[in-house]
Amino acid sequence: MNNENNFDVIVVGAGHAGCEAAMACAKMGLKTLITTLNLDSIGFLPCNPSIGGTAKGHLVFEIDALGGVMGEVADKTTLHRHMLNEAKGPAVHSLRVQVDKVRYHEVMKSTLENQENLTILQAEVAQILTRKGKLLGIKTAMGEKFSAKAVVICTGVYLNSRTLTGNYIRNSGPNGFTNATKLTRSLAGLGLKILRFKTGTPMRIDRRTVNFDALEPQIGQENLPPFSKNTRSAPQNKVNCYIGYTNERTHQIIRDNLKFSPLYQGVIKGIGPRYCPSIEDKIVRFADKSRHQFFLEPEALSTNEIYVQGLSSSLPYHAQIDFIHSIVGLEQAHLMRYAYAIEYDCIDSRDLLPTLEYKKIKGLFFAGQVNGTSGYEEAAGQGILAGINAGLFVQNKEQIVLKRNEAYIGVLVDDLVTKGTNEPYRMMTSRAEYRLLLRQDNADLRLTKIGYKVGLVSKSNYLKVLKKEKEIARGNEILNKFLSPNNKLQEFLKENNENEVKSGISIKSLLKRNNIDIYKFNKEFHHFDDFSTEVLEQLNIIAKYEGYINIQKEQIAEFQKNENLTIPQDFDYSALKGLRIEARQKLSSTKPLTIAQASRISGVSPADINILTIYLKKNKEQ
Repeated sequence: MNNENNFDVIVVGAGHAGCEAAMACAKMGLKTLITTLNLDSIGFLPCNPSIGGTAKGHLVFEIDALGGVMGEVADKTTLHRHMLNEAKGPAVHSLRVQVDKVRYHEVMKSTLENQENLTILQAEVAQILTRKGKLLGIKTAMGEKFSAKAVVICTGVYLNSRTLTGNYIRNSGPNGFTNATKLTRSLAGLGLKILRFKTGTPMRIDRRTVNFDALEPQIGQENLPPFSKNTRSAPQNKVNCYIGYTNERTHQIIRDNLKFSPLYQGVIKGIGPRYCPSIEDKIVRFADKSRHQFFLEPEALSTNEIYVQGLSSSLPYHAQIDFIHSIVGLEQAHLMRYAYAIEYDCIDSRDLLPTLEYKKIKGLFFAGQVNGTSGYEEAAGQGILAGINAGLFVQNKEQIVLKRNEAYIGVLVDDLVTKGTNEPYRMMTSRAEYRLLLRQDNADLRLTKIGYKVGLVSKSNYLKVLKKEKEIARGNEILNKFLSPNNKLQEFLKENNENEVKSGISIKSLLKRNNIDIYKFNKEFHHFDDFSTEVLEQLNIIAKYEGYINIQKEQIAEFQKNENLTIPQDFDYSALKGLRIEARQKLSSTKPLTIAQASRISGVSPADINILTIYLKKNKEQ
């Protein structure tokens, strides 16, 4: 190999995982190569033209806090903004934005092209090169070799992928992009278990042929925070989205055409996502429903294509045309791209450590949909973690593991490497048991220090977080101050339909009342005039949810006891008397890092954990 082909890190794939991984390594000062099957697919949005959403918005804020790029690119290319779950508590508030998918690709590609230490190459990677279990680098389908100390595999849905629309089957990646046909064999040869998953995407229709008057407009919200701390002013709404509904006629057309569906014919072998089913699945699984909601989402300002969110399908083209034309508002809709299902190879994520490194080969990492996940944000979250750890590996530094109480990314990765997944994994707030502490509004407080330590976060953003922490501490002292039950306070309570107080009351106790928040209080009493809106929001949450937050902190303290009890990676479970055979097999296969991780493995009982804990503690004392 010539000198030009020697790198510190090679990232295979330039989707959302690959972009984050490559940017992380390059910003850490490492000579980095990123390969992609097609330069036109860098940061491409093959499915919905949106970033964020329930739990996914949390991931984007966390990626930004660590020093990633997804949030910043989304802010620069925003078309429509909406905060989900606003009527519920702050733990589940989730920002979702429609982005211009053409501009998103362009901005992401430009970001990579102009990043110091980063080289981009259009090539198909055919083989991971190793010698006696030691990672050497990669070999392309053309035969060119590149050496590296670490490799991050971010191949998305491109491994041996094929798209299906009715009986029409095409060996390709999304949107007709070339697929990767050689790398799966190499990965299997390295001992990785290969799975076959499936997902899908809906049709795109011409906006000029839609009767928008018959649909419900979804107008974007103003005064919402940006995803990124590097975005100086909040992005503006440029378009409306629209809501529509299927009907009984639509459902009958779909039922009549199920015999042509590759899913119901048994042609599709891959396992599909439970939480994002095709319209055929919805009709069959929810037969009692007389209608299903869908959204019309503009794809870009430079095109008339509209994405029909909620009507993913693999039915033949004629059935797609018929059922679309049965929907009010879409009677004359012209289908510009037909919907399709895509199935692809991925790995069993239980073959990975919580650092996303392959257990059998040091320096080989995996991130994104190749690990069995679904979604841009899940991929990007894994990408930045794998990129950071690949960089730390090259630098001979200790890799990081994000715990379940630290980040949604930690929940995502722990679920993958501990439990695995038998279907495309999607992040949801319900998966995070400490979600009240893992809010999108405090992602910077949780993760910026980690991003700064590894070299991804600027000093100015780091200092802003330190200042924010000090301001919150100062504000918390004010919250604990007592107010006397004077006439002004009693009048304020009366105006807000709250009972008067008979004795002094702390500001924090006052803010716990349903009809009072920190903004109403400050407008009247001016105790917090010199605090930013960001800090006020934190103080309001601290006051309102103090009891619940304290309960979760107590749970975390208990959880940390088991997280801190580590298990040697060469531990011989077969020699430990008392463990059941199933527990020995599962523990030996997963190789958990801690007792806490071991306790989350399916098939390992509390009794098994007790035996293991007693042994480890006894050993530690000795």
